[in-house]
Amino acid sequence: MLNYLWAGMILVGIFYGFLTGNIENVSNVILESAKEAINLCITMLGVMGVWVGLMKIAENAGMIRYLTRVLMPFAKFMFPRIEKDSKAMEYMCTNMAANLFGLGWAATPAGLKAMEELSKLRQDLVGSEETSKIASNEMCIFLIINISSLQLIPVNIIAYRSQYNSVNPSGIIMPALIATFVSTLVAVIFCKIMDRKGIV
Repeated sequence: MLNYLWAGMILVGIFYGFLTGNIENVSNVILESAKEAINLCITMLGVMGVWVGLMKIAENAGMIRYLTRVLMPFAKFMFPRIEKDSKAMEYMCTNMAANLFGLGWAATPAGLKAMEELSKLRQDLVGSEETSKIASNEMCIFLIINISSLQLIPVNIIAYRSQYNSVNPSGIIMPALIATFVSTLVAVIFCKIMDRKGIV
């Protein structure tokens, strides 16, 4: 759907350029935007390389496992029906740990694995393959927590601000921390209320 939306907006812009006699400006903007997109990708690639490298060092040093254990009480509070030593719980804690550092790209693989494991747990519990295709409460809760995502360091936003010559790229850290804390708190309260009602 989004592909159609973007394609439609581009076509409308080009058509409007033809009608107003500004097609040359449209061409210039397209070329300038393409150049800017490449520069942004290079910047983001560098930032991503640094942080993914640091995450790998942290993983090899055992910090991720430690952080996963630290997050386990929260995960157990949010998912009381899932065994503490299950693969699903491990992947969910890893996902939350990566999200804490604003590493969405590093969190995604663990999130997908967590969803796979949660799907298997639901299929084992329900038994019917057709019913198991419906998202469980745990899957919905995990998705909501993942989206609300408390972040200590919003790496992506800092990189964007740096790319566009912000005077203080890291000035976003405290507002982002407050905003994501509030969003996560609201998500936790919402999930617990809905889970008790059995309608997450």
